[in-house]
Amino acid sequence: MAEFNYHDQVDIENSIKLRGLLEKLPRFCREFFRGIEPTTSSRTRIAYAYDLGVFFEFLKNNNPLFKDTPVTKFHVDILDELTPLDIEEYLEYLNYYKSNDKEYINRETGKKRKLASLRSFYNYFYQKQIIKTNPASLVKIPKLHEKEIIRLEPDEVALLLDEVENPENLTKTQMKFHAKTKTRDLAIMTLLLGTGIRVSECVGLDINDVDFNNNGIKIKRKGGYEVVIYFGDEVRETLLDYMEERKSLIPQEGHTTALFLSLQMKRLSARSVENLVKKYSQGVTKLKKITPHKLRSTYGTALYRETGDIYLVADVLGHKDVNTTKKHYAAIEDSRRRSAANVVKLRKE
Repeated sequence: MAEFNYHDQVDIENSIKLRGLLEKLPRFCREFFRGIEPTTSSRTRIAYAYDLGVFFEFLKNNNPLFKDTPVTKFHVDILDELTPLDIEEYLEYLNYYKSNDKEYINRETGKKRKLASLRSFYNYFYQKQIIKTNPASLVKIPKLHEKEIIRLEPDEVALLLDEVENPENLTKTQMKFHAKTKTRDLAIMTLLLGTGIRVSECVGLDINDVDFNNNGIKIKRKGGYEVVIYFGDEVRETLLDYMEERKSLIPQEGHTTALFLSLQMKRLSARSVENLVKKYSQGVTKLKKITPHKLRSTYGTALYRETGDIYLVADVLGHKDVNTTKKHYAAIEDSRRRSAANVVKLRKE
């Protein structure tokens, strides 16, 4: 049996999942997904499929024109029957709705994403001249309220790593597992805090992706391109400790190349790392909800404070647009500008 790398395995699983979702959508949707396949990730296509499922369910249940037609029988012509008002009604519906006995709430971010999915959907058929109107493009994107960027302060970083090494806030059950995973957990937490890589990039690492001669790891970024990220001595030390332990582990078939293994000897999942971060951070800070992405923000903040080079931070974090980086670290940038106020002396005292 061939062993696929993490990213190929994710794409295979997502392809299977997408086929299942397409069975519940109008048949003409398949043309859209074939069209966007070369320019989107499998994860993006899954998100589009979920969003379109919500849209067509809304039409079926709330628009009198379509109540007697099964969703799978909808024809592409229905897109021309909708107006911007229909799209706005859909956005209002997204505030709160029920589906399969579950309740859903969408705030600005959720509504923005679903409108973006719908715009891409409409744009595809409009540009192919399959439909004559494009009402989704005429609806304003919901305005987002700026959220405070949550990150750990330097003393909190030290406390978090101390908690991983010598926990004081774990339950008895968690302590039993900690004895088996301490070296691995410390390597993961130090790696996330010391490089700013994404959780998917972390769990996707294979043993051969780590180069101790150059202190670097080879990761696959969003978009599929590979890049080498370098790490410092603290990360090196914890990785070396884990590598020694990893040599004695016997992975299950299909997981032999994975760097980080679960107690079941399978490649560690992104959800497991999220739970790991949550478990240790709860004992360090009660007011901040810490996730792997917050550790990424923590690293970006520390790097910017030390270097003042926003372009370096953008490059290391893998941001395609430096403006994304600037938005995340605007508060620090402002404090740096303030500190410049008294640096230049006009007259000697």
